[in-house]
Amino acid sequence: MFAKIDVSEINSNLATFIRTVVILGITALVVSFQNQWKRPDTLSHQGLLFLVLPAFATGLSWLCYYRALQLGPVSSVAPVDKLSVALAMLLGIFFLGEAVTPRLIMGGIFIVTGALLVALK
Repeated sequence: MFAKIDVSEINSNLATFIRTVVILGITALVVSFQNQWKRPDTLSHQGLLFLVLPAFATGLSWLCYYRALQLGPVSSVAPVDKLSVALAMLLGIFFLGEAVTPRLIMGGIFIVTGALLVALK
């Protein structure tokens, strides 16, 4: 809801940038207070790759989300955004070999059905 108010006053890309800077600052404070800094060259190449690739996906997702909020109502945009949960469930099954349970299937169906019911007119 706050994001919708933000993008009514400024460009959605600028809103995403400001949000990212704030998140960067908060995260840097937490890492600093918990003394968790590591030199990047001590991390594996695979580890760095799988930090960078999702970061690109997250950045693109945020840009799209804020633009969608600028164009449409929160009550339709937010549920569609939550379809990423169902997508993550599928990716976990297919790429990570996570167990498929009746509870998981029903939860995924409820997420998709709920998002569609709210988003579609």
